[in-house]
Amino acid sequence: MEKSIFDGLAEIVGRDNISNDPVILEEYSKDFSPTAPKKPICIVWPKGAKEIQRIIEFAKEKNLPLVPVSSGPPRFRGDTIPEKNGSVVVDLSKMKRILSIDRKNRVAMIEPGVTFSDLIPELEKHGLRLLMPLLPRPSKSVLASCLEREPITIPRYHWDSSDPLLCLEIVFGTGDIFRTGAAAGPGTLEQQKAVGQSQKNPMGPTQFDPFRIIQGSQGTMGVVTWATIKCEVLPSKKKLFFVPSDELDELIEFTYKLLRRRLGDELFILNDLNFAVILRKRREDIESLREVLPQWILTLCISGFGELPEERIEYLEGDITDIALESGVELKSSLAGISSLEVLDLLSKPSEEPYWKLRFGNGCYEIFFLSTLDRTPEFIKITMEMATREKFPSSNIGVYLQPMVQGCSCHCEFDLYYDSSSPVERKKADDLFLKLGKELINKGGFFSRPYGPLADITFSKCSPEVVMAMKKVKMIFDPANVMNPGKLCFKVME
Repeated sequence: MEKSIFDGLAEIVGRDNISNDPVILEEYSKDFSPTAPKKPICIVWPKGAKEIQRIIEFAKEKNLPLVPVSSGPPRFRGDTIPEKNGSVVVDLSKMKRILSIDRKNRVAMIEPGVTFSDLIPELEKHGLRLLMPLLPRPSKSVLASCLEREPITIPRYHWDSSDPLLCLEIVFGTGDIFRTGAAAGPGTLEQQKAVGQSQKNPMGPTQFDPFRIIQGSQGTMGVVTWATIKCEVLPSKKKLFFVPSDELDELIEFTYKLLRRRLGDELFILNDLNFAVILRKRREDIESLREVLPQWILTLCISGFGELPEERIEYLEGDITDIALESGVELKSSLAGISSLEVLDLLSKPSEEPYWKLRFGNGCYEIFFLSTLDRTPEFIKITMEMATREKFPSSNIGVYLQPMVQGCSCHCEFDLYYDSSSPVERKKADDLFLKLGKELINKGGFFSRPYGPLADITFSKCSPEVVMAMKKVKMIFDPANVMNPGKLCFKVME
């Protein structure tokens, strides 16, 4: 690396916030995805928007590719592995301030280094809860999770695909600082808060919604320095049920009936493997539990608020029980020796260590996309049949179905568990990942968040006009092409 580059970055962030230690560079060069490893030339840890702005200006001058990172390892999707030689990783994990928590408006303003482990207990002090994905890893950035549009486990609070993300402050690849939605003005943030503004409306400014450009962009447009996140009131009482079945169609019918009536809070379906994986930490224990589980388990939680929480839970339980009888399924408070209280406790916090996707094997490939819940059996059949053809054990595939946006769509996820220390198993997982991803795309799976090699397949199916439009947007907000170049459809930029 040129000495002037290291020294120039060190002048911006300070000597204590830059490193080219080979051991540290190796950590950032790879993850649990099929993306080819590549080392950055250094890591910088900025402390605020002004430093990020200076880093971007320096990168434009030196033609340095920048890769934004905010979550700690383990990582799974390849989006933080550099595509270009000479890349600099901009690690935002030291920007850890919780800037404000507004109980009245149910909004938290956070920096990108704030993790689920950091934010959940602070929100609880204010009587709020976070809308979060299924058992996120403790080191996962809350802001990154929202930017990646990870599905939340409570579909009735999911009103838009962008939820729970609200307003942002962004440093675009041009070097300009921009605020979105209500945070754009008028006035400074302090002036807005003085008159009761909570930076809650994500729309705008005017008819322009730049947060939709930033979400899902994998750091190719700019760096987000803070965001406001939608929260909900913390229930005073909760009750969880299992709905087991060996027939997925039964659970799908039941789920649709619940969604139409906006019943239930946490609501998702796991196959026997993924259910066992989130509850047990050792492979032998996972396999033992799996043997006594039904093939599919729907997890459903109801909540009580206010002065009569027990009464609310009681009438909700009565309504849901009637729907269950009508659908031919049964609500259970325990399953195979697992109590509902045990799962209820798990869902209120990040995953315990080891992270749940690394328990059945020491490697996991994620394949996920959007569809509708009624089509998921078709995709599951395709997946299991292809696994058999590729000699990958179908018993090593976890399934997670998460209704989204009030049930209008569904996050369908396949977790391919393998032993990364075995070259043979790794090769089988690699082959299945690529072939299965291509087949699912061909069959109508909507890969709204394509990572790594699946991005190439996804964009090859897009119309040339869509790809051209995305590249034009990229040139507007990052004309020097320094922001995570090579990701998504930005392999080659004019």
